[in-house]
Amino acid sequence: MTTERGHTSAILASKVKGTAVYNMKGDKIGQVEDVVLDKQSDRIMFAALGFGGLFGMGEKYAPVPWSVLSYSKDKDGYIVPMTEDQLKFAPAYNLKDLVKDDGQFGVIRERSYDYYKVPRDW
Repeated sequence: MTTERGHTSAILASKVKGTAVYNMKGDKIGQVEDVVLDKQSDRIMFAALGFGGLFGMGEKYAPVPWSVLSYSKDKDGYIVPMTEDQLKFAPAYNLKDLVKDDGQFGVIRERSYDYYKVPRDW
Protein backbone atom coordinates (compact mmCIF):
# COMPACT_ATOMS: atom_id res chain seq x y z
CA MET A 1 0.00 0.00 0.00
CA THR A 2 1.36 3.43 -0.92
CA THR A 3 1.67 6.11 1.77
CA GLU A 4 0.81 9.78 1.26
CA ARG A 5 4.53 10.47 0.61
CA GLY A 6 4.65 7.91 -2.18
CA HIS A 7 6.38 5.15 -0.24
CA THR A 8 5.30 1.55 -0.13
CA SER A 9 5.60 -0.71 2.88
CA ALA A 10 8.30 -2.80 1.24
CA ILE A 11 10.74 -2.18 -1.60
CA LEU A 12 13.92 -3.86 -2.73
CA ALA A 13 17.06 -1.77 -2.25
CA SER A 14 18.13 -2.87 -5.72
CA LYS A 15 15.06 -1.13 -7.14
CA VAL A 16 15.83 2.10 -5.26
CA LYS A 17 19.48 2.23 -6.35
CA GLY A 18 19.87 4.27 -9.52
CA THR A 19 16.44 5.92 -9.23
CA ALA A 20 16.45 9.53 -10.39
CA VAL A 21 15.83 12.34 -7.90
CA TYR A 22 14.09 15.57 -8.91
CA ASN A 23 13.51 18.92 -7.25
CA MET A 24 10.01 20.39 -6.86
CA LYS A 25 10.25 22.07 -10.29
CA GLY A 26 10.80 18.69 -11.92
CA ASP A 27 14.51 19.15 -12.69
CA LYS A 28 16.67 16.07 -12.24
CA ILE A 29 19.23 16.85 -9.54
CA GLY A 30 20.82 13.45 -8.95
CA GLN A 31 20.09 9.82 -8.29
CA VAL A 32 20.01 7.39 -5.40
CA GLU A 33 23.40 5.72 -5.42
CA ASP A 34 22.72 3.52 -2.44
CA VAL A 35 20.74 3.08 0.75
CA VAL A 36 22.60 3.09 4.08
CA LEU A 37 21.11 0.83 6.74
CA ASP A 38 21.52 0.91 10.50
CA LYS A 39 22.09 -2.75 11.32
CA GLN A 40 21.56 -2.15 15.03
CA SER A 41 18.05 -0.72 14.74
CA ASP A 42 16.90 -2.34 11.47
CA ARG A 43 16.14 1.13 10.04
CA ILE A 44 17.17 3.01 6.95
CA MET A 45 19.68 5.65 7.97
CA PHE A 46 19.50 7.59 4.72
CA ALA A 47 19.61 7.44 0.94
CA ALA A 48 22.99 8.33 -0.54
CA LEU A 49 22.05 10.85 -3.21
CA GLY A 50 24.76 11.25 -5.85
CA PHE A 51 25.17 14.62 -7.52
CA GLY A 52 27.81 16.75 -9.19
CA GLY A 53 30.94 15.42 -10.76
CA LEU A 54 31.52 14.35 -14.32
CA PHE A 55 31.89 10.75 -15.48
CA GLY A 56 32.22 9.55 -11.89
CA MET A 57 34.97 12.06 -11.02
CA GLY A 58 34.35 14.49 -8.15
CA GLU A 59 30.87 13.21 -7.42
CA LYS A 60 29.65 13.81 -3.88
CA TYR A 61 26.98 11.95 -1.97
CA ALA A 62 24.43 13.66 0.23
CA PRO A 63 23.05 11.44 2.99
CA VAL A 64 19.36 12.37 2.69
CA PRO A 65 16.98 11.06 5.37
CA TRP A 66 14.63 8.57 3.77
CA SER A 67 11.56 10.49 4.90
CA VAL A 68 12.60 13.51 2.78
CA LEU A 69 12.15 11.57 -0.47
CA SER A 70 8.66 11.27 -1.98
CA TYR A 71 8.11 8.86 -4.83
CA SER A 72 6.43 10.17 -7.98
CA LYS A 73 4.88 7.64 -10.34
CA ASP A 74 4.76 10.31 -13.05
CA LYS A 75 8.52 10.88 -12.83
CA ASP A 76 9.33 7.26 -11.97
CA GLY A 77 11.66 8.79 -9.41
CA TYR A 78 11.89 10.58 -6.09
CA ILE A 79 11.13 14.23 -5.48
CA VAL A 80 12.87 16.21 -2.75
CA PRO A 81 11.67 19.58 -1.44
CA MET A 82 14.86 21.46 -2.24
CA THR A 83 16.57 23.36 -4.99
CA GLU A 84 19.77 22.32 -6.69
CA ASP A 85 21.55 25.11 -4.77
CA GLN A 86 20.24 23.80 -1.45
CA LEU A 87 21.58 20.38 -2.35
CA LYS A 88 24.98 21.87 -3.25
CA PHE A 89 25.28 23.20 0.31
CA ALA A 90 23.96 20.04 1.95
CA PRO A 91 26.38 17.89 3.94
CA ALA A 92 28.14 15.70 1.36
CA TYR A 93 30.76 13.01 1.57
CA ASN A 94 32.57 10.40 -0.44
CA LEU A 95 30.45 7.28 -0.72
CA LYS A 96 32.88 5.12 1.27
CA ASP A 97 32.87 7.67 4.11
CA LEU A 98 29.17 7.05 4.70
CA VAL A 99 29.93 3.59 6.05
CA LYS A 100 33.42 4.14 7.48
CA ASP A 101 33.75 3.78 11.24
CA ASP A 102 30.44 3.28 12.96
CA GLY A 103 31.43 6.22 15.14
CA GLN A 104 31.12 8.51 12.11
CA PHE A 105 27.46 7.59 11.70
CA GLY A 106 26.40 9.75 14.62
CA VAL A 107 28.07 12.86 13.21
CA ILE A 108 26.96 12.27 9.62
CA ARG A 109 23.42 11.40 10.61
CA GLU A 110 23.15 14.38 12.99
CA ARG A 111 24.37 16.83 10.33
CA SER A 112 22.05 15.37 7.73
CA TYR A 113 18.94 15.40 9.92
CA ASP A 114 19.77 18.94 11.09
CA TYR A 115 20.22 20.21 7.54
CA TYR A 116 16.96 18.72 6.25
CA LYS A 117 15.12 19.58 9.51
CA VAL A 118 13.95 16.03 10.03
CA PRO A 119 12.96 14.88 13.53
CA ARG A 120 15.13 12.13 14.95
CA ASP A 121 13.66 8.65 14.89
CA TRP A 122 16.33 7.07 17.01
